[in-house]
Amino acid sequence: MFRASEKNSAPECDCDYILTGEGLEPHYQNCSTVWRKHYGSSSPKNPDGTFRLRNEHLSKLNQDVLYHLGLDNENYDLPKMFGDVKFVCMGGTKYRMKEFAKYIAKSLAIPCEDFVNMTKHSHRYAMYKVGPVLSVNHGIGIPSMTILLQEVIKLLSYAKAKDPIIFRIGTSGGLNISPGSVVISSWGLNGTLEKSYDIPVLGKIRKIPSHFDKRLSEELLSIASEEKDFSTYIGGTMAADDFYRGQARLDGPFCDYTEEDKMAFIKTLVELGVKNIEMEATAFAAMTREAGLRSADVCVTLVNRLEEDQVTPSKSKLLEWQERPMLVIAKYISLYVKKYNKPAKND
Repeated sequence: MFRASEKNSAPECDCDYILTGEGLEPHYQNCSTVWRKHYGSSSPKNPDGTFRLRNEHLSKLNQDVLYHLGLDNENYDLPKMFGDVKFVCMGGTKYRMKEFAKYIAKSLAIPCEDFVNMTKHSHRYAMYKVGPVLSVNHGIGIPSMTILLQEVIKLLSYAKAKDPIIFRIGTSGGLNISPGSVVISSWGLNGTLEKSYDIPVLGKIRKIPSHFDKRLSEELLSIASEEKDFSTYIGGTMAADDFYRGQARLDGPFCDYTEEDKMAFIKTLVELGVKNIEMEATAFAAMTREAGLRSADVCVTLVNRLEEDQVTPSKSKLLEWQERPMLVIAKYISLYVKKYNKPAKND
């Protein structure tokens, strides 16, 4: 592993590195220096690390109801409840994210007996807080994930959280890599093979670039490469809008293409540098990047789609594999807390 370094002292650089070494990207993509260079404007980050929401209409609201979280910024003291959050880890199921909360509590040596769902009044998502970490589920697919993500982004801003880092952990179908391998996404590819998140707004399609933070991905790969029980790759991730036809499967209730068509498409993805297929990466990369936040998508593969469509490993094997992204993210968080933070305490 690369050795931990001191925070870069360049006047406009606010990168809080945990690793350093040859060949790493010089800055995180939301570094104030990089932001000014790429966008010609000041970063959404304030000098103290808090960040501004890029929607002037929000300032006109007397109260912002985060409906799907069961919270608002008037009746809840969000800075007190969430102001110390540095990391958000998102994943599909409530069970997985409760297990991650337990996992990170153990990794950070934070005593936790009860894991309380902080969004239980919404009856939609489950969110757990362990010291500086929020663990929250987002359901399946882009629509469910983006509802949760956008309200979490607002929550973090209202809480005055400082330069939070958002991770997504999940499962995926691998392309030409062994099941059980871990993929760290470098960019998201949509169903028409473009590196963008396409969303209809006011009757027109908006194309938002879908790229993850290169420096963060490289640091995660360095951490993951220490693990000998599984392989880890950096590569593109296709985010499909459908589990069956949208992912070129042959086992759905509808199929209007041949096996040869499927294999030609899968091989095209491989040639483009795609390592896995899931259902959230494009929107996740696009929205976190637009908000000026760092993010990474770390998924384990359950099947090699060049060989089969169905997920056939045993339940115990799947549960074992699903811990691998947790392990990588927990090691990153532990390194960060050790370097920059005082010992964490749970509320």
